[in-house]
Amino acid sequence: MEGKKNIVFGFLFLVITASLGPYMVVTLLPDVEKASLEKQRVLSDLQLIVMSEFENTETLEEMTADEIAKANSEAILALNTNLNARITVDTIKGGPHAHGNLEALLNIIVGLMLGLLTLPSLYKQILSWIFIAGTTMHAGMAFLGVFGFSWAGMLLGTGIGPVLILLGLFLMGVATFIGYKKSPNAI
Repeated sequence: MEGKKNIVFGFLFLVITASLGPYMVVTLLPDVEKASLEKQRVLSDLQLIVMSEFENTETLEEMTADEIAKANSEAILALNTNLNARITVDTIKGGPHAHGNLEALLNIIVGLMLGLLTLPSLYKQILSWIFIAGTTMHAGMAFLGVFGFSWAGMLLGTGIGPVLILLGLFLMGVATFIGYKKSPNAI
């Protein structure tokens, strides 16, 4: 069965990309939570300053321009820290986690469909390898890029992976149109 390698690859790739969910929860979300709490604390302090019409809460005197600037700077830095903490999580969620899961399932479906097509084996092999290469060059490189492999990001930037996936989808549509036959036992 020509699609067997796609099914096996799809399930193994799904395990790898789905494991990014627990990885994010265990290693990245505590930093996001800490940054969010600090941002909220600093912005609350700044809001109190504005509501008190820039009166120092300790001395009850009007704040100097330096004190106001320091409070604003602290708030801006807290906002930036919070955004930076979220960037990594959002990058993983929107890139290798989502695309990897989708492309893993796509390989499983393609593998099953290849078993149902009445096409020459060579055509099925070509379709099979197009999807595996496309997934590896797209979601696989995005996965490696998140973990600091800059060369993977460069390969991802070439666009070869998405082009292979799209080519595979088109060719799979044509192959299904040509090679999908009803079973003689079907009603």
